[in-house]
Amino acid sequence: MAQRKHETIVPPAGIPPPQQKRTGLSLAHEVVLVFVLCLAQFLSLAAMNQTVAPMLILAKYFNIHDYGNLSWFSAAYSMTVGTFMLPSGRLGDIHGHKLIVMIGWAWFSLWSLVCGSCGPTNLIWFSTCRAFQGMGPALIIPNALAIIGRTFSIGLKRNFAFACFGVAGPSGATAGAILSSLVAEKLSWHWCFWFLSMTCAVLVMMSWFIIPLPSSESPSARSSPELTTSMVAGRDLDHNTKSETEGSQQQEPTFDTLGAITGVTGLVLVNLALNQAPLVGWKIPYIRALLVLGLLSLLAFVCVERCFATQPIVPLRGGSGLQPQAAFVLAIVFTGWSSHGIWVYYLYIFLEHLRGHSALFTSFETSPVAGTGIFFAMLTVYLLRRGVSVSLIIFIAMFFFFVGTLLLVLTPLHQTYWANIFVAVLLMPGAMNLSFPAATILVSEQLPREKQGMAASLVATVVNYSISCGLGLAGSIHKHALVKAGDRAGLERSGGKPGPALSQTSEVLVGVRLEGMRMAVWLGVALAGFGVVIAGGVWGVQLLVARHRRRRRSSGEKIKDRGEGGDKEQKKGQQKELGTASQDLGVGVVRTTRATGSTKSGSKKKKLSRKGSAATTVRTKNEGSGAVVEGDKGRSTMRVHEEVKSVLKTVDLGFQPPSGEAVRKKSGGGRGDSTRSTGRNG
Repeated sequence: MAQRKHETIVPPAGIPPPQQKRTGLSLAHEVVLVFVLCLAQFLSLAAMNQTVAPMLILAKYFNIHDYGNLSWFSAAYSMTVGTFMLPSGRLGDIHGHKLIVMIGWAWFSLWSLVCGSCGPTNLIWFSTCRAFQGMGPALIIPNALAIIGRTFSIGLKRNFAFACFGVAGPSGATAGAILSSLVAEKLSWHWCFWFLSMTCAVLVMMSWFIIPLPSSESPSARSSPELTTSMVAGRDLDHNTKSETEGSQQQEPTFDTLGAITGVTGLVLVNLALNQAPLVGWKIPYIRALLVLGLLSLLAFVCVERCFATQPIVPLRGGSGLQPQAAFVLAIVFTGWSSHGIWVYYLYIFLEHLRGHSALFTSFETSPVAGTGIFFAMLTVYLLRRGVSVSLIIFIAMFFFFVGTLLLVLTPLHQTYWANIFVAVLLMPGAMNLSFPAATILVSEQLPREKQGMAASLVATVVNYSISCGLGLAGSIHKHALVKAGDRAGLERSGGKPGPALSQTSEVLVGVRLEGMRMAVWLGVALAGFGVVIAGGVWGVQLLVARHRRRRRSSGEKIKDRGEGGDKEQKKGQQKELGTASQDLGVGVVRTTRATGSTKSGSKKKKLSRKGSAATTVRTKNEGSGAVVEGDKGRSTMRVHEEVKSVLKTVDLGFQPPSGEAVRKKSGGGRGDSTRSTGRNG
């Protein structure tokens, strides 16, 4: 059917439309650009594993007795990566994504250098440096994703670039684990950070030359009214959303300072309380105070974004904000990736600390995530091209999170690696590389083109912040379970420490630590299971909505077919009336011919007198039909002929039938029968 003049045709949900514009770059430049941008995710996960893979080497160096201190090395890094992504995407939207990326690489390089310079007595300072180090990837990742979103239009290239960004996650984690373990065992753990510092310094210069500064990056273009098509739930932006968004784009871009302060403060305080509680306990008053203040600050952030901010960091206002589907997706991603953070941390504890494997050997045991990560990232692109909905993809990812974490918690201590652990290592990249690209594509396509930094920062914030929160919650359960198991085993605790140094080992200690680890991992199983339930619910609702729409569409087609069938029946009726009138005409002609024939035979060779005959015969020849009509019977046949002509005019050939008044004017006042016949047929 023909669309209305201003109506936009939107493709089905999950099926990206074809590429709409060219990037203006050569193919080689596009490949190098995507490679450099993907290094942001690659090195971010590599830096995460700098303190995960060689954890026992760090525990021995800093003389750590508590798992809480050991988890702080990773939790502090993830906390700032997730927290400061929130405003950094908006900074890129205002000042240019290329500039913020270069500043992020420089910051990452500086604090990696400082981290590698910490001594054995600088335990708290080392955790603080890790927090400052995490601010570098927080500046880089959302702006790198925004550059991808602004450089490539919605289509295959864009989805492929996002998939490559997802591949860089498990690949970077594997490379970081192997290289940091190798360097820590052969040289010193300090060189892990120094090598990273030199790499980031090189990337500052590479970003200057490789990342382009197209017109879309200019301040004038950042306020351009060009919008991307809404792909959420297969519908277009409504008129209110379009007008509101276009109205906001005409404003000069500004930074939401109040929203940034309340949001960052709330996230930091909540995360600080969650990760400090395993060290000092929840009974300490300042832990509860931090948690309450953090929650109040987050509540103030929501109020600021909804009521006061003209250009909010997170779009929460009305129709121009995040749609319910995107909000549910972000909540699902939070539960899944928090369980993933628990899985990664305690997998290394299980293999290194409980089974006694070296850091390098453990890194090789987890290395299959790189290969399967590439497979699942390309699978995401394929599924999206085939029209699979984002909700189904995320449901599959949550199922992989759940199964992988469950396999770890059920693994016996002396079971072969090729059973539970190997299967879990194969499945977890599927959870990562199905959920992250799918969520990024959904949120990116929902927001307008000039807010791609905001879209990218939302997903990356949820992913990294959830890892830190998951570690904090699991740490509290882990410590409580360790204390209970140690008391049952008769272990002595001195100086408020939960047990002996982590570098010490014995059969009793291994049993106690295994019980504590399993209790912590069960939390990851519960979080992943909750994500499966929510994702399944969202997917089920979408299926019901799609089925309802199909039924309405099919019923509309049936009504349309009925209308067309009625038109056909009307045409058949008109043709039937035409045939009946034609038959009447034929009968009249035959009867007239017979009567004429008898008259001619009865009066053959007889001449009629004009004055003496009352039944004067007027002989007329009709040129259209060739029929000879005589007297009063001939005049009745003419009336039948006029009726046939009226029926012919009313046949539906794309014209309106003539009105009764028009027929009367044409046929004269004495043609009432013809007029009634025309009106009846019309």
